[in-house]
Amino acid sequence: MAQYDHELDASGLNCPLPILRARKSLGEMKQNQTLHIIATDPGSVKDFEAFTKQTNNQLLSSTEIDGQFNFVIKKT
Repeated sequence: MAQYDHELDASGLNCPLPILRARKSLGEMKQNQTLHIIATDPGSVKDFEAFTKQTNNQLLSSTEIDGQFNFVIKKT
């Protein structure tokens, strides 16, 4: 299992809450740290793709298993 610097469980939250919570978490992190986000909103896939482009952070991975979406973002 991969190691992350921080983890955010946004399960059960709908747009825009997963993004807003991720933005807050990233704001408290140091450069090059990673944030693992767990979400259940299917719209979060496109949301996090757009969010990382807009904020110049790096989306390292985006996976879906049984309706649970996992994202790993590197703060740049």
